[in-house]
Amino acid sequence: MSAITMPIHPVTGVRAIGFTRRGPVWPVLGGAEDAGHPGAEESTGEGSGDTPPADPKPTETVEFWKQKAREQEKRAKDNAAAAKRLAEIEDAQKSETQRAADKVAAAEAEIATIPAKVADALRGHLVALHKIDSADAELFLTATDPDLLLKQIDRLVAQADKSKKRNHVPREGNNPEPGENSMHAFARQLFHGGE
Repeated sequence: MSAITMPIHPVTGVRAIGFTRRGPVWPVLGGAEDAGHPGAEESTGEGSGDTPPADPKPTETVEFWKQKAREQEKRAKDNAAAAKRLAEIEDAQKSETQRAADKVAAAEAEIATIPAKVADALRGHLVALHKIDSADAELFLTATDPDLLLKQIDRLVAQADKSKKRNHVPREGNNPEPGENSMHAFARQLFHGGE
């Protein structure tokens, strides 16, 4: 009988455990070897059904993970306190010009948000004033600049006014009798004898 040499995987370096029509069968890395497979250790069979399960590993217990979570929470609190102290130290080391520059930057950032706040308040007022549907307001009134918002409102209200104007015929359905035509009068005299 000839022994077949199984191929070795080019990446993992593991020897194949068999062949199928599709090619070699590779073992699962990290998988446990079962009894009956090549290279598996045979169990002795002594007390195999009577032994209690072994104590779980420390990493498999709930208490272990609770303790790890408590340690992480404590470390996070310590880091937050340290970051706060660092910010206080950096603030104390700043010169007066740096502090003034920070205040100016904060004020400029606040000023930059004012048009958006005005536009939000204006949007609410104008929607109520012109009785604009909330879905239309959300869809069409998107400006954060008050001037642009006013233009959007004007356009939306103008479009709504156009849709309200419908083609109206004041005497629709009233079909007055047509006046007497000279040809009709002649034909009537001719055929009816002047009646």
